[in-house]
Amino acid sequence: MAGNTFGTLFCLTTFGESHGPAIGGIIDGCPAGLEVDLNFVQECLDKRRPGQSGATSPRKESDLIEVLSGVFEGKTTGAPIAFMMRNQDHKPGDYDHLKDTFRPSHADFSWTAKYGFRDHRGGGRSSARETAARVAGGAFAQLLLNQTGTRIRAWVSSVGPIMLEKSISSLNLSNIEANTIRCPDVATAQQMLDYIEKLKAEGDTTGGIITCLVQGVPAGLGEPVFDKLQADLAKAMLSINAVKGFEYGSGFSGSAMKGSEHNDIIQKLLDEKTGKPSFTTRTNYSGGIQGGISTGEDIWFRVAFKPVATIMKDQQTLDSSGQLTTLEGKGRHDVCVVPRAVPIVEAMAALVLADHLLREKCSKI
Repeated sequence: MAGNTFGTLFCLTTFGESHGPAIGGIIDGCPAGLEVDLNFVQECLDKRRPGQSGATSPRKESDLIEVLSGVFEGKTTGAPIAFMMRNQDHKPGDYDHLKDTFRPSHADFSWTAKYGFRDHRGGGRSSARETAARVAGGAFAQLLLNQTGTRIRAWVSSVGPIMLEKSISSLNLSNIEANTIRCPDVATAQQMLDYIEKLKAEGDTTGGIITCLVQGVPAGLGEPVFDKLQADLAKAMLSINAVKGFEYGSGFSGSAMKGSEHNDIIQKLLDEKTGKPSFTTRTNYSGGIQGGISTGEDIWFRVAFKPVATIMKDQQTLDSSGQLTTLEGKGRHDVCVVPRAVPIVEAMAALVLADHLLREKCSKI
């Protein structure tokens, strides 16, 4: 099976299945001498783990990280960093009824069409359980990005039809972790939670949108042709389970604007201490990226997630013999995945930026 590795210089390979003994990853290309804060890595994993609230899957996983190699006396050695998180609350018997049945809008049918065989226990490798390894790998990438002052913050900006109708500049992003929805506006977060609780009672699910802001990105990251920074960010986000869309900067709304409205006018600033000139723009419709390369302005983008495919309602489907059957709605699943997906979006952004940071350094050797 191909496609288990992400990155060019800073590479993450993940392994494991939803109901196997463990999941984990191997990071290759992380420079030696990086101080490793395992408490920070664990905090990132804690944000993603299930069982956080009534809106998430009740599966109980501690997701305690075990670093197996590549770290010595609190620093990276330059060798591959291997880590794993053991699965503790896996109940493969809960999925026996799916052995010969294809769940609507899951990877069951497409996986079988490709490989002729599948792990029906929670989707196996196609399960969102795999993203825990991405979060751990992304946390190591963020530790590398900390050296450049780069900060990545994501939050829930919509759940179903409920939108956060405020500009990024007006938000207090320190409130992101103040509620289980991870929406920085308290009033909107409560509306989102009420909507999720309503759908839970109905046995239904919903999707939503996550907005991500990256600050302190050095100018010059990215490549001008196929490996544009926004292209790699798009691939990273679209590789996350349940993601249906990605837009950065003005996104689709920019297509309705005139060039005179959309152009980011360049301004010159003088550093108060050194007197040296620097450059900024009046607006940032470009989303911090022009020509596939970071400008030094804030990078911001949005990621759209579909409704969780497993619902607590009976649905018509097919079995492996091609016969129509009824799929009973049962299992342990999120009503809305976006609150738990916030650290996944941050992790994938960190992996992209860490990779391009190392590539940019190599281009100047």
